[in-house]
Amino acid sequence: MKKAALYIPVILSLLVLAAHFLRSGDSVLAFASLVVPALLLVPQPWAARLVQLVLVLGALEWIRTLIILAQGRIADGEPFVRLTVILGVVVIVTGCSALVFQTAGFKRFYRLNGRSRGQV
Repeated sequence: MKKAALYIPVILSLLVLAAHFLRSGDSVLAFASLVVPALLLVPQPWAARLVQLVLVLGALEWIRTLIILAQGRIADGEPFVRLTVILGVVVIVTGCSALVFQTAGFKRFYRLNGRSRGQV
């Protein structure tokens, strides 16, 4: 149950990222963001690292979006603090979602302990 709960921020981060790309008109990246969670079912190190990479890149995309939107709001003289706080939380959650793969259960499942199959 505890390990299953750790999947929630990963999946939610990818779904929110897909919605962001869809709203931006980038259906290819939106589709890719929806397909990536399927890799969570593959107990291979490459699958875990690919999901981590997508989450880190997603956090960087949210930072880029935050900067663009905040600059636009500032230039228009509109309030920007709430937007900054909300997107800042999205950045943190998306970035921290990549860290769940560092937990013992995930390392075991995805074989991220640095040992090959033959080693004990």
